Amino acid sequence: MTATSKFIDERLKLSPFHDRQAALNLRDAWSVWNGYKFADYYYDAEYEYFCIRNTCGTYDICPMQKYLIEGEHAEAMLNRMVTRDITKLKENRVTYVCWCTNEGRMIDDGTIFKLGSNKFMLTCGSPSLAWLRKANFGFDHIEINDVTDTLAALSFQGPTTFSVLKAMGLKGIENLKPFQIGYYDFADTKLMISRTGFTGDLGYELWIQNEYALELWDILYEKGDDYGIQPYGEAATNMARLEAGFIMPYMEFNEALKTVHYQHDQTPFELNLGWLVDFNKPLFNGRKALLMDRKNGPKYTLTKLDIEGNKPAEGSYIYGDKKCSLEIGYVTSAMWSPAVKANIAMAMIKTEHLQGEIWAEIYYEKELRQYDKVARCSIKEKPFWAPTRARMTPPEHY
Repeated sequence: MTATSKFIDERLKLSPFHDRQAALNLRDAWSVWNGYKFADYYYDAEYEYFCIRNTCGTYDICPMQKYLIEGEHAEAMLNRMVTRDITKLKENRVTYVCWCTNEGRMIDDGTIFKLGSNKFMLTCGSPSLAWLRKANFGFDHIEINDVTDTLAALSFQGPTTFSVLKAMGLKGIENLKPFQIGYYDFADTKLMISRTGFTGDLGYELWIQNEYALELWDILYEKGDDYGIQPYGEAATNMARLEAGFIMPYMEFNEALKTVHYQHDQTPFELNLGWLVDFNKPLFNGRKALLMDRKNGPKYTLTKLDIEGNKPAEGSYIYGDKKCSLEIGYVTSAMWSPAVKANIAMAMIKTEHLQGEIWAEIYYEKELRQYDKVARCSIKEKPFWAPTRARMTPPEHY
């Protein structure tokens, strides 16, 4: 056995779009997602963020886990696994879901695509095949296939995305509504497009077999050249999703199956996802524990904060008084938002203190000197960024 073959399975996998992305990654800034070589940023994270908000950009989601669940009892199995009632999900629609342990602690969140009467696709950030197989125990006539490595996926986000897709000649793309799925002729196959994304802006996700990935990339960038198309990485995505108020694993929550310390994971109610829990359906994993959590109220609540000043509160503790003598929580994500023109953050705060004063103790560096300040925080109920264009059908054509 040669040294090359001995470790071949341990090498990072390359996305079907990798050749095109590598040519554009001027900083050679790569990280890893689910065993794939994955762009952290290409040139500058802030520049890529502004492309999302002002023009359009592509984000490689090939490493995202993708599972096809088919069969007579596929819907019943998934409805038993997730907290939301997916029997209400119509064909060619997408919905956001989460699933929990028996103790009501959140394992992961993701999206379910209803591709047919008995055919679904589950997408999520972390591998979930083992949990799907456990959830399938006791059900018959269900086939579960991991299509992560065979189905290419590209997130296409920003205000000019519709104009680019229209320029590609995709007939009827103007009629695609948020969370709807459409199929369009492309080469000698069908391109699946969902009006979904992780930026809170107008956007789409494009799904196609691997062998067509580079052809899709090339025509997208050819038609998008006049509309400011650029690739963007994880850093810019994290900025955009925070403005939209979306949660990120290992920032807002720990996956329950991977935590070591007791209750260092979260429940949907702690994450302000109680609207995803449907107690009207008779049975789902974690139902009993979540009923108790709803009755007693969560110990912590994920809270959106507008913080005075312009120093991001990354890694800050949250206090109930200006003297910082009463610790009541901690910041999970923070940034100065160019779109909102505000100092924003999400924080886990003890629920009992949400009605009182909230202060953040912020540490920052300026010209190699360390400083700290205490800033007043106000609670925001709605997403920081929720433009009308994200919901318009048809979207504005440029």
